[in-house]
Amino acid sequence: MRDFSWNVFAMTGDVDAYLLYKHIGQISDGEEEVAEPELSEQIVE
Repeated sequence: MRDFSWNVFAMTGDVDAYLLYKHIGQISDGEEEVAEPELSEQIVE
């Protein structure tokens, strides 16, 4: 599945295919996805 999503990205440039490729890589590496903080939680200096 990872190879398929990479090939779709390489041929089309589709961002969703790349994001799927990265997500599958994280799952197979055993990494958990770190959620980005909400905009209201970010400190702006």
